Amino acid sequence: MKDPRRPIGVFDSGVGGLTVLSALRRALPQEDFLYFGDTARVPYGSKPLSMVRRFAWEIAGFLLRQGVKAIVVACNTASSAALPDLAEDLSVPVFGVLEPAAEVARTYRKVGLIGTQATVESRSYERYVEVSWARACPLFVPLVEEGLWDDPVALLVARHYLEEAPQDLEALILGCTHYPFLKGTLAKVLPGVRLIDSAEATAEAVAKALQEEGLLNPEGQSRVVHFVTGDPESYRNLAERLGVRVEELKRVSLEEL
Repeated sequence: MKDPRRPIGVFDSGVGGLTVLSALRRALPQEDFLYFGDTARVPYGSKPLSMVRRFAWEIAGFLLRQGVKAIVVACNTASSAALPDLAEDLSVPVFGVLEPAAEVARTYRKVGLIGTQATVESRSYERYVEVSWARACPLFVPLVEEGLWDDPVALLVARHYLEEAPQDLEALILGCTHYPFLKGTLAKVLPGVRLIDSAEATAEAVAKALQEEGLLNPEGQSRVVHFVTGDPESYRNLAERLGVRVEELKRVSLEEL
């Protein structure tokens, strides 16, 4: 039976999905969450999609064993690799981050995309929106994971990646949930271009779907339990630098997946 009191599972390769988690907590203040950061295997974007697909299934299985009522794949690469199969085969609702961002992007005439190598090469966004220009930015995830999102080196890297962006670009999809942490840097390189991240749009889609399915929690406490596969304290320190307070944190070995 469906139990609205169960938590929502959210997963990403590392800290990037915390942008989605924060938006979900704002949209659904009475929900409890389990957040899974696969920090031992980050980044996903340079790995084959078949490998990322396996990771996604492993993590989804783990979250199901913890009793979640829904799963949010808060990672563009994992969404590209594992959806819609996860949504079709699992016993709980599954949400990705591609379609909500694309829906916002469709309101603009000329849209660009930056993402991991795997996301850009998969052309997953092109299923939902016309993309005029795309660029893989493999160094952005390590920069964020190292806490260098506002460092001068991030500005140098952003200028390198975006130097060939069309002059008449109206909007740019941030095709990785790590990238919103770089918004200030990206805005310096592309002033006047709308930067679209999937966090708010995904949160709205999840809230609407849970309401329609009668799965809104009437008595949750906005509790979040964090699970990581890498070093817990490194994760805690970085998450809190990003403005996310981590109270409950558990390490999961890869053998447990």
